[in-house]
Amino acid sequence: MARPKRETVDLSEYPDLVVIYLGMRVNRWQGFRTVLGFGPKIAGAVKAKPEGLLLHESVFYSLRHVGMRQYWRDFESLEMWSRSEPHRIWWQNFLRDTGGTGFWHEAYFKRGGMEAVYVDMHSPTGMARFAPVKDASGAMFTARKRAGRSGEPAAPAAISEREYYS
Repeated sequence: MARPKRETVDLSEYPDLVVIYLGMRVNRWQGFRTVLGFGPKIAGAVKAKPEGLLLHESVFYSLRHVGMRQYWRDFESLEMWSRSEPHRIWWQNFLRDTGGTGFWHEAYFKRGGMEAVYVDMHSPTGMARFAPVKDASGAMFTARKRAGRSGEPAAPAAISEREYYS
């Protein structure tokens, strides 16, 4: 019997690689429409080949919970894209009205560290199932701060902490 082929990858050309999992879960019936409406938007954004996006894959968690896994060259590319159009507008609109859904992301950094955010998730998912959950405010408001990144972002956040909590 032949031994199975065992392989790995050489990530030496990607020292600042970021892997991010994102998910959207239906909380109310209208959420199905919201999730289905995002599909074409996301496909269009990926087709536009944002700077730094190495790979995008769709993930199916359950009938009411879908998502994606993305590989980014570095945090700065991911952050820049998330603070630009069309993502900026999607995020502003979602934070005003979740459309019957919950959203989450978890990011993992090759150089070490991870960060996560959960919005309107009616039951814990991912790291929120075992780690203490805190309000995403202050030092936990932005991905940059949660990840312990220094410096200032190249673009303003889609919504400021003051705007969000007022």
